[in-house]
Amino acid sequence: MEMNTYPGQPFPLGATWDGNGVNFALYAENAKTVELCLFNSTNAEVETYRIRLRERTNHVWHVYIPELFPGQLYGYRVHGPYDPESGNRFNPNKLLIDPYAKAISGTIQWHDALFGYKVGNPAEDLSYSELDSAPFVPKSIVINPNFNWEGDTQLKLPHYKAIIYETHVKGFTIQHPDIPEVLRGTYAGMAHPVTIKYLKELGINAVELMPVHHFITDRHLHENNLTNYWGYNTIGYFAPDVRFYSGDGATGGQVNEFKKMVKALHRAGIEVILDVVYNHTGEGSQLGPTVSFRGVDNCCYYRLTENKRYYKDYTGTGNTLNVRLPNVLRLIMDSLRYWVLEMHVDGFRFDLASTLARELHDVDRLSSFFDIIHQDPIISQVKLIAEPWDIGEGGYQVGKFPPGWGEWNGKYRDCMRDYWRGADSMLSEFAERFTGSSDLYKADFRRPTASINFITAHDGFTLHDLVSYNEKHNEANGENNLDGENHNRSWNCGVEGPTDDEAIIQLRKKQVRNFLVTLFLSQGIPMLVAGDEMGRTQRGNNNAYCQDNEISWINWKDRDKELILFTRRLIHFYKHHPSFTRKRWFKGIPVNESNLPDIAWFLPDGSIMSEENWKLDFAKSLGVYLNGLALRMKGEQGEDIMDDSFYIIFNAAHHPLRYKLPDEEFGTTWIQVIDTNTGHIEEPTNIYNAGEVIEVADRSVVVLIQPYS
Repeated sequence: MEMNTYPGQPFPLGATWDGNGVNFALYAENAKTVELCLFNSTNAEVETYRIRLRERTNHVWHVYIPELFPGQLYGYRVHGPYDPESGNRFNPNKLLIDPYAKAISGTIQWHDALFGYKVGNPAEDLSYSELDSAPFVPKSIVINPNFNWEGDTQLKLPHYKAIIYETHVKGFTIQHPDIPEVLRGTYAGMAHPVTIKYLKELGINAVELMPVHHFITDRHLHENNLTNYWGYNTIGYFAPDVRFYSGDGATGGQVNEFKKMVKALHRAGIEVILDVVYNHTGEGSQLGPTVSFRGVDNCCYYRLTENKRYYKDYTGTGNTLNVRLPNVLRLIMDSLRYWVLEMHVDGFRFDLASTLARELHDVDRLSSFFDIIHQDPIISQVKLIAEPWDIGEGGYQVGKFPPGWGEWNGKYRDCMRDYWRGADSMLSEFAERFTGSSDLYKADFRRPTASINFITAHDGFTLHDLVSYNEKHNEANGENNLDGENHNRSWNCGVEGPTDDEAIIQLRKKQVRNFLVTLFLSQGIPMLVAGDEMGRTQRGNNNAYCQDNEISWINWKDRDKELILFTRRLIHFYKHHPSFTRKRWFKGIPVNESNLPDIAWFLPDGSIMSEENWKLDFAKSLGVYLNGLALRMKGEQGEDIMDDSFYIIFNAAHHPLRYKLPDEEFGTTWIQVIDTNTGHIEEPTNIYNAGEVIEVADRSVVVLIQPYS
């Protein structure tokens, strides 16, 4: 029986329900024929209807089918030449996920039928497979876009107030004993009152979620009983991944559960930032599966080499999306706009963002990708964060993204790690990183908030492991410990891994506190990785991308409660003092009637550092004065913002130092409020006079405050 169809419209792309029926639209420039396949169930091996799309407008194939409803399962079969050496890989035997699918019913079931070529054939991808992949490909789902947001909108927190918490939807709650088991590891788990209470008490106001776009687990991982836990292998740029849904994904309920999560977090004053992967897809190299873009129109989605059989690979994953093409730019922009307008997210962190900036080969700061983002009235107004590198030549672009962008500051991470492990490094770089990295961002009229400061991220050691291991221990990944970064800038404090030596245990705890205090007292936006505040370990694994197990998950039972309390107090201290969240760059000269500079640097003898002092790579200690009366900041009502002044002493040396406080012109009385050696924070303890000498323990930070009123 044939279905009643109308011509439909070429816009919007994807499947759109209007209350009476569904419009389907697919961009496939080089296709000869497009067929829409409708399924009655997720496990159906054969489509119930196969409908040929006879309308084509500007390379978009479209049809309208009345009396179809949300929950309808569908996919595409696209006909055209199969000639890999010319870049064409059409194969109608392969059921394809709609690139604009708003929900996807499940995960790929690995089978040779998923590949456009005959697996095992000597000709490899030049051969042609006639196996039908429909039984093994998840189906796209028509969704009902209606949702009661109850007035919810983006929070639009000022950048300088943001405290980012990078986390994984599943890993954060999967082992939480106070969350109902059915909700653990899901969007609903992230929205649970227990989760929100923890985040609020910690002081977090922005969660950065590792990829939630529907992704693929690589076949080689699946065959080794591993999985792509991190999710940097996207196949659906509009679909929240079904793995994080507490129900049956067959009806698309994951969309509403995601929206409920965002609404709940917003009510608590917490923004939602998505880690997005627009640089490549989960289809891999020429030997990867044909499940969506490759089969829809390979040449119109991927960046190909001169021999079009192969893919340019700036990401180390086998392929690179071709952002130079208008339809790919539209895909990315439509996706970003969808997540802002329909899902209410507050911003994006772009994985390997340098890849998106490549026009031909070189990274181009004025590429069409940046131009179109800058001009877009929706996307330009949310938080935009770049991971400013890829693996290609010239891909390390820290400090080179346009105004309006924040960047993961890899130079900050490296500098602070080197400083606290005692490596020979210039104090001048420490000062640059601590004060917001003006050498990277100031010349472009950017503010200190362009620097996303971090010590650790999902990729690499946890903070606990950074002070517990000199070497990576990735044996569980099944790659003979060859994967992952070799140069971690870590220090195990004398013993590799777990130890019963109490002196080493205490030193490691102090080093963790040193890193945390340094992070939250630096200018820029701090990013904390989930679990670092409670001593989470990955047992030395610095590349746990495939570990969907206790290696990666938060262990709520064995959390370090003392460290959690320290971190809470530190974040509260940070939020209470605008001296650490300045909107403007330091000048280092008198900026008000007090005739004192907004910042000054001191040697242990109390004298101000000279130019020569900055060049000493063996120096491990310095003091910094922050003038709280010289913030040059206005409040929401235009009032001048003032704060206490601070004197901070950093001592990364392996021995204690006696430090003379500045003379009376910088203040007569100083109150000690933080000492990482003892773990003391917030409550005033010792009181010192100007010029007095205090002893600062080895490898520790001391913070003194001078109240302005």
